[in-house]
Amino acid sequence: MIINTGGRTDTVNYYSDWLLNRFEEGFVYSRNPLFPNHITKYTLDPSVVDCVVFCSKNYRPILSELHRITDRFNVFCHYTITAYGKDVEPNVPDIDQSIDTLVELSAKVGNKCVAWRYDPVLLTLKYTVDYHLRMFDYMASRLAPYVNFCVFSFVEMYKRLEYNMPELIPLTDRDKEKLAEGMGAIARKYGLHLQTCGTSENYSRYGISVSGCMTTANLGNALGCRFKNMAHKGTRIGCNCMPTRDIGAYNTCLNGCRYCYANKKPELAVENYKLHDPASPLLIGHVKPTDIIKEGNQKSFII
Repeated sequence: MIINTGGRTDTVNYYSDWLLNRFEEGFVYSRNPLFPNHITKYTLDPSVVDCVVFCSKNYRPILSELHRITDRFNVFCHYTITAYGKDVEPNVPDIDQSIDTLVELSAKVGNKCVAWRYDPVLLTLKYTVDYHLRMFDYMASRLAPYVNFCVFSFVEMYKRLEYNMPELIPLTDRDKEKLAEGMGAIARKYGLHLQTCGTSENYSRYGISVSGCMTTANLGNALGCRFKNMAHKGTRIGCNCMPTRDIGAYNTCLNGCRYCYANKKPELAVENYKLHDPASPLLIGHVKPTDIIKEGNQKSFII
């Protein structure tokens, strides 16, 4: 099975002590977001955990201690570095700081086990198509030697964004074409493998691979192994990623990104963070008498 630590929150950035404690103790509890009194227990052991997948906008808090996980487990690291400033991502380090941290991360885990995420791509009067292409070129020139591939996606215009980010300009098909063509050309210039994530559009004519940031092929190539054939269970249309088990929790990320899908509002994340105990098997709070705990179905996918 694949353990996902960053699909619901930036665990690496804000909950690194808790994460390290869980791997030291060898188990973790994950509360079901739809049925809050249902908890799944996952054993954190290399015999059943094929890979630990991280996704973060700042690996700095865990960098010096990451070996406590990588010494025992296969890992794959998604590092999100975008072109936005504090007006969109209030608590995320600036671009150059993030690039420096990614370079250090790559030295620790190997460039085959690092993916650069440039997503979501969104437009405002400030963040135009030309701005994205200019910044993507700058970042690609510095990051290409240190990553396995780069993955990007276009922002999903879900209802919450009407309130959280009213200045958004909806992407037209022409905008997407121009971005894909430009980013494809930049990726070729620096020898960077580029692919989409969670989209049904095909931009292979620009040298961009189809969606799937964590397919059996991507992960297998990075880890030097082969995975069993399995039905893709991506969470979005066009997603071809293999199934994972997330140990995070929604409404707990303090990055404050205004486009975020995992937080209803920043204030709720701040309130939930107050309930965090690094010694608890749950990310937020503790087990209650009314909770139902079940063992997760864990088995290796590696052939």
